[in-house]
Amino acid sequence: MARLLSVNVGMPKDVSWRGRTVHTGVWKSPVSGPRLVRRLNIDGDGQGDLAGHGGEQRAVLVYQVESYRYWADVLQREDLEPGAFGENFTVEGLADEEVCIGDRYRIGEAELEVSQPRVTCFRVGMRLGEPRLPSLLVAHHRPGFYLRVLTEGHVRAGDPIERTRRGPHELSVAAADALLYLPGHDPERLADALDIPALSPGWQGSFRSMLESGGTGQPAGVAVAPPPAWPGFRTLTVTDVVAETSSVTSYRLASDDPLPPYRPGQFLTLRVPGSGDPVPVRTYSLSGGPDGEYRISVKRETQGRVSSYLQAHLRPGDSVEVAAPRGDFVLDDDGAPVLLVSAGIGLTPVLAMLHRLASEDSTREVWWVHTTHDADSHAFAGEVTGLLGRLPASHSVVYYTTPAQPPAAGSGVRTGRLTAEAVAALGVPATASAYVCGPDSFMADVGAALAAAGLDPTRIHTERFGSRSPINPGVVGAPTPVPHQPPGPPGTGPAVTFGRSGITAAWADGYGSVLELAEACDVPTQWSCRTGVCHTCVTAVLSGSVAYATPPLEAPGADEVLICSATPAADLVVDL
Repeated sequence: MARLLSVNVGMPKDVSWRGRTVHTGVWKSPVSGPRLVRRLNIDGDGQGDLAGHGGEQRAVLVYQVESYRYWADVLQREDLEPGAFGENFTVEGLADEEVCIGDRYRIGEAELEVSQPRVTCFRVGMRLGEPRLPSLLVAHHRPGFYLRVLTEGHVRAGDPIERTRRGPHELSVAAADALLYLPGHDPERLADALDIPALSPGWQGSFRSMLESGGTGQPAGVAVAPPPAWPGFRTLTVTDVVAETSSVTSYRLASDDPLPPYRPGQFLTLRVPGSGDPVPVRTYSLSGGPDGEYRISVKRETQGRVSSYLQAHLRPGDSVEVAAPRGDFVLDDDGAPVLLVSAGIGLTPVLAMLHRLASEDSTREVWWVHTTHDADSHAFAGEVTGLLGRLPASHSVVYYTTPAQPPAAGSGVRTGRLTAEAVAALGVPATASAYVCGPDSFMADVGAALAAAGLDPTRIHTERFGSRSPINPGVVGAPTPVPHQPPGPPGTGPAVTFGRSGITAAWADGYGSVLELAEACDVPTQWSCRTGVCHTCVTAVLSGSVAYATPPLEAPGADEVLICSATPAADLVVDL
């Protein structure tokens, strides 16, 4: 019979790691005597990142002494003690290849149910000083698993472990882990997994996404962008240049061949020779309608080297190098009411959405909400009025924050700022989808106001100009500075360009991955496992190629890279 060998607990603490601070509860230590296992965790225990660990679905983490012995041999370690893998229960027996999702166990006074495999996470590697460990746990089919607490009660080291029920479909922990993270996503097994009530909602969502994609989705159901319409950069011709305001200029781009359609809300990436050395790369939202050409609208920034160059030099007939439309801040077509909210030049992607709705003679209820300084900075005012006039169920609210004179009566323009009270007064249905673009603080305030007004947070979409929103689980501390060149002497390797951030840096051998170079430049990044397993870091490649020191367990899609484990093989441009 299986036995509970050790009960391990530990409260979250701040740990210094790679020049950052990580708030984590991965450090666990054995305790003696009985401990009460509660619905959310064990007395004296806690988790630092509740988005990935802890909670009702992940109350107790289990790891096996047999795996300890295995890793001691593989890693040549003699210092592995109970709790070293961050587990609450160190057990004898209960191998990952034998325990099944939905199995129930009696341990002491408590009854528990297997809910999912361990979340693949960088912190277990951090705890043991072995960065490869998250990948190794998956590749060697030894992840460990979480238990949900059905009956609270006391447990202690030495308690026997009795299985009281077998989970349906007998999907083992190791098999479930492989189904998510390794190649070969068998649709029948995905369907079996979704038929197990005990499987945690998060894993059900990932499996459902993979099944809907025919079993060919990325391991964790992560998709950065649809496949690009063309690889790398191609040359487009400027057909028109229009000054929308004193600081905003629109450029229409065309090709001898028909341009592929794009999804409203997406952006283009431009490479602009002549505006700097190395050649700068910048991203600009598409702002026009589905008329066969592309339009971008660029605000000239005071310190903006590229935007100033474009306004001063780009003329009809000139050529620009352009990567295909990308981005997942896009208008859905589910028929729900639509709220388009913007501030300043943030109106460009939502303007493209408005164009699409008007071109389709949409009957969806549409709210257009925009804030800007004054009439002089109010770009596209007439264009927006014309588009809204083609929509039978449209509403418009515009705010001037610093007008030189009061807006004309009946103009629909108000003085002041978009407050939470004003958002609530819009009367937007709770079923609406909201698309918000502008400065970070604006998006945060509007998003919170919309949620408070009753909108489902999952239907509130935001778009940051420049870098992607970071995903750095557990990392705490002050906000990072504006992206910059990495510290120290310049590298001598291939040039790595972070397209959204406008930074190009030469590769140096001291960096272990593109992710590490991005972090040295304070480019916002997205990652979780840092070993090529979870695909959270998957990023679109605009041009260039990479190499993997350790091949990922499952390769990313075409024109994508796992930045956490890749190095540049040639000059590289990525969508970061």
